[in-house]
Amino acid sequence: MALTKTQEAMITRVCAVGGGELGVKLDDETCCYLLAVIASDLGLSKVVSAPKRLPAFFGSEPLGDLRLPGRDFRGMFESLTAARPDADAYFFCLASLHKARLKYERILRSQPLPTIDQVGPRGLLQYGQMSPSALASLLIWRKWVFDIDNRAAQETGYIFEPIIAYSIGGVSVSARRSPVRRGGAGEGRQVDCLVESKKHAYEIKLRVTIAASGQGRWQEELDFPSDCKKSGYTPILVVLDPTGNPKLTELRRAFRAQGGKSYVGEDAWAHLEGSAGKTMGAFLEKYVRRTIQTLLTDTPNALPTFALKIADETLTISVGNEEFKITRAPNNACGAAEAAWRGNGDPRN
Repeated sequence: MALTKTQEAMITRVCAVGGGELGVKLDDETCCYLLAVIASDLGLSKVVSAPKRLPAFFGSEPLGDLRLPGRDFRGMFESLTAARPDADAYFFCLASLHKARLKYERILRSQPLPTIDQVGPRGLLQYGQMSPSALASLLIWRKWVFDIDNRAAQETGYIFEPIIAYSIGGVSVSARRSPVRRGGAGEGRQVDCLVESKKHAYEIKLRVTIAASGQGRWQEELDFPSDCKKSGYTPILVVLDPTGNPKLTELRRAFRAQGGKSYVGEDAWAHLEGSAGKTMGAFLEKYVRRTIQTLLTDTPNALPTFALKIADETLTISVGNEEFKITRAPNNACGAAEAAWRGNGDPRN
């Protein structure tokens, strides 16, 4: 069965190299590995003659080694989608996740250490409490960890909502292209997930915190369901963290007031998996919900020791008795990647 134009476009989009020096391209061998993983997940290994043993997607092997050579990618894709038509969406989401992980691996290798000129003034707050050499080192490491965490937050944001949206048969929509207008007729509003067939407009959140952002920003949140209703869409709020607080209560009330719905915690996961159907529900369970839940469950009550060391272009991160090593790019490559990131103001792939 030949691939449809939609499938061809999807493959081109997800496999193509992204912009900037840190862009990632998925080649056929990598895609064949992903298809074999999907076939295993869905009980269709025989359909694509997948190996009995595959490296785990969430495993300790280098991400660049997750490949399956000597296979026909398009032939595997056609066989898999013939057996399970919605496996193409599964591939798109898993490939997008893998691509984001590969890009973040590049970020870890290339994110430069800050200079003391950048962070030195912050030392006034702690000067004299340790030697100048130790304090300078602390400031540099602290800023690097902050930068890496900030990049992780950005990359997660870029991938998380589109995966959720695609899984439930919708799309993320930018403000410029959005049919949801402010007041029903003004400027467009960005929508995390738009399911046009059902006229559903989703606001998807990991959590709603009690900390107030600016009043204008919070009012934007409260106006979203009203804008949806006036634009002809049913507003739906999905919050994955079940922790309750007054802000969450207020937001849920705003959605209900406009004829919308809200799902929190277990109800949110159940709604997403139910909307996704059997195949994509399996994806959400294995690659999103279960991983997040494992981290929540396994978080220790007392944090173990933590150490950072860099020598011979190798960064070693130690947490308790475990180590994670990163081979760093040469300084000039790090600087070029950093300049590109700061220049673009947007490290999206």
